[in-house]
Amino acid sequence: MFYHLPLYGKEVSRHWQMVDLKSARRATRGQDAMDQQYTVGIIGYGKVGRTRHRIVDAHPRLRLIAVCDVSPPSKDEVGVPVHTHWQAVLDMHPDLVFVCTTNEMIPDIAVAALEAGCHVFCEKPPGRTVADIEKMRAAENAHPHLKLKFGFNHRYHEAVRNARMVIERGRLGRLLWARGIYGKAGGNAYDRNWRNDPARSGGGILIDQGIHMMDLMRMYCGDFVDFKAYLGAMYWNLPVEDNAFVMMRTAGDRVAMLHSSATQWRHRFKLDLYLERGFLELEGILSSTRTYGRESLKIARVLYDAEGYPLPNPDETISFYSEDRSWELEVEDFVRAIDLDLVVGDGSSADALAVMQMVQAVYSQGDQLSPLSAPLAE
Repeated sequence: MFYHLPLYGKEVSRHWQMVDLKSARRATRGQDAMDQQYTVGIIGYGKVGRTRHRIVDAHPRLRLIAVCDVSPPSKDEVGVPVHTHWQAVLDMHPDLVFVCTTNEMIPDIAVAALEAGCHVFCEKPPGRTVADIEKMRAAENAHPHLKLKFGFNHRYHEAVRNARMVIERGRLGRLLWARGIYGKAGGNAYDRNWRNDPARSGGGILIDQGIHMMDLMRMYCGDFVDFKAYLGAMYWNLPVEDNAFVMMRTAGDRVAMLHSSATQWRHRFKLDLYLERGFLELEGILSSTRTYGRESLKIARVLYDAEGYPLPNPDETISFYSEDRSWELEVEDFVRAIDLDLVVGDGSSADALAVMQMVQAVYSQGDQLSPLSAPLAE
């Protein structure tokens, strides 16, 4: 017997119909904004910057006018003026700026862009430290008519969004605990990558990749108040961690366990969410490399015996997802917030501050593992 939880239906429809008068007036005003065209500058034109270029080109109301990179592409390649210093992009007065640089550059560029009157979309992580995000938040607060958003695109994956909807509807009861694994094999020249230079990145695999899983755990569980962790360079010859083993607790005693790894030879994304009356298991995450497996969401509802005790191994339903629209959806969310003058939802500066506080707590409180003495290759 399979138990299927409908993810959409009358309850959800009623929820969206409950719009107050103020929101309705705002939506009416926003209809005119829906026809507005926005000019865009992209600062940082590596892999992610090029992805943002593709998303901008596909959006009917965004028009790229400039890019910047220290190793610039040709103007013929991108079709717009190319600069080697980010200030030149701001001097062209774009409406929106995408900041896709290395971590140490993000705060100064974001602040300057806000001060220049631009809406700003920054990639994760939001700098290297809590102080970096606080600096950007101060600029945001000084320019309340502008929007600041951060690229935590995992929130926009379909499996992640559907799991969130199931939890919020409450049919499986309270969330009890979470357990996550997010790991990769490093890759060619991983030990020489800028992401492992603490002066530029702020840390290792946790701030680079594990931060996505930490953000999702906070989204599902709430704010964490207590952290215990082991961190170390267990394989790679690095000044930062290649593995982080983290336990986190909320004020309500929900516990989340995370392993973030650069020695996961078979790439893996897995997030287990166990509730009072069932569980959700997210596995695989669609990415440009397609190396994390097929994205799926498994849902199970606990069945009980005659005395009311949970029976083990309940039947499950599983959904597979074949398209990653997370990049498009988060940009569409950003544009909508600009159009309707809405508070930024997922990926807000408050979200960025909270997850950076988590990362910093782990880095400051975690126990350091002794480096292994074995060479990289035997």
